[in-house]
Amino acid sequence: MPTYKQFPLADTAEGLTEADILSWHVKPGDTVTVNQIVVEIETAKAAVELPIPWAGVVTELHVEPGQTVEVGTPILTIDVDPGGAAAPAPAAAPASAPAEEEEMKPLVGYGSKAVVTQRRARKGAAPAAAVAAPPAPVAPAPVAPVAPRGGYVPLAKPPVRKLAKDLGVDLHALTGSASGGIITREDVERAANGTPVAAPVVDSGSRERRVPIKGVRKATAAAMVQSAYTAPHVTEFLTIDVTPMMEFREKLKKSREFAGVKVTPLTFAAKAVCLAAKRTPDVNAVWDEAAQEIVYKDYVHLGIAAATPRGLIVPKVRDADSMSLKELAQALTALTETAREGKTSPADMANGTITITNVGVFGVDTGTPIINPGESAILCLGAIKDQPWVVDGEIKVRKVLQLSLSFDHRVVDGQQGSEFLADVGALLADPAMAMTY
Repeated sequence: MPTYKQFPLADTAEGLTEADILSWHVKPGDTVTVNQIVVEIETAKAAVELPIPWAGVVTELHVEPGQTVEVGTPILTIDVDPGGAAAPAPAAAPASAPAEEEEMKPLVGYGSKAVVTQRRARKGAAPAAAVAAPPAPVAPAPVAPVAPRGGYVPLAKPPVRKLAKDLGVDLHALTGSASGGIITREDVERAANGTPVAAPVVDSGSRERRVPIKGVRKATAAAMVQSAYTAPHVTEFLTIDVTPMMEFREKLKKSREFAGVKVTPLTFAAKAVCLAAKRTPDVNAVWDEAAQEIVYKDYVHLGIAAATPRGLIVPKVRDADSMSLKELAQALTALTETAREGKTSPADMANGTITITNVGVFGVDTGTPIINPGESAILCLGAIKDQPWVVDGEIKVRKVLQLSLSFDHRVVDGQQGSEFLADVGALLADPAMAMTY
């Protein structure tokens, strides 16, 4: 007989409570294999593709793209025994449906987690045990199309959808009153009572565009506010002549060891930060408010702020301080490409110790960056420009770079911050200085 299992939205090992459905990779009627990617979601940190732990035939998709879903909510139903007796497609479980507990096998890339699922009883079927004898075979129920009629996707959270189903309200006939057209409980209740739902007022002459705050953008905003109002920021600036660094870069391009390796100013900055942090460990420490301690790290998990279509993310280069210049260059290239593709995993953005942000790629001279939460310092690289510079008493055109360093004054005093910034500047102004470290 057909055996239905529900696939709940998984916690992707980052403590998330909800996620947005970006896109489905399957539709009802599709046959899937174990660990096949079935859906792409966006958490508060990144876009994540979820594999399914069972093989079988997809019978129903419970949520639609654009919908926000809480962790543990069933998002898909699958028939893991499609060769069994024909049975109608599963419908929403009535209140009297018995619960069936089972451990969902680990998803690829995520830790094992026990998940309690409920099998949805077929409408009209009498209550039975967790594994019951099937009802008399009937013709399979027609599978509803994935796309809603008219192409309209009603946006509503799972509790609101359940309420609409219980009250017999068709969500497709409603216009959401919340921001972004999201349907609320009040909208459903008004419709059930026969009260028209007021459509959002739209000024035909308005040129505004509103976008719901969610996913990466929402998490970044919350983190920046928390950091700005918790850690007392101090920002210092330094302008340096990096002509020797750029000349050294050209030499590396011609060397056999660095053939095919992309060495950028960010690569040199990453190496300089790792070396300078050894001399000023305060910048690589963190304030622990709960324990009233300063935690010093004997490793550097270097964060690189990256602008992506979904917002600002900060993936990490693990143990960057143990890498050679070539290894750092390769790691940064891989990190950047992954971020641009939107494939950075949540685990790759956790537990950094210090961050670099490069506004120079946008032609900006410098900035006052906000410290990444859980860290105590962030270095900002500006654009490298040809500018007049005094060399041996004469004005010459040189490659000039502006640096800025923001640090948590609870952890880093002005002296330590200044020494660290000076060390980074000295290493970028003359890479040969690294021989003295």
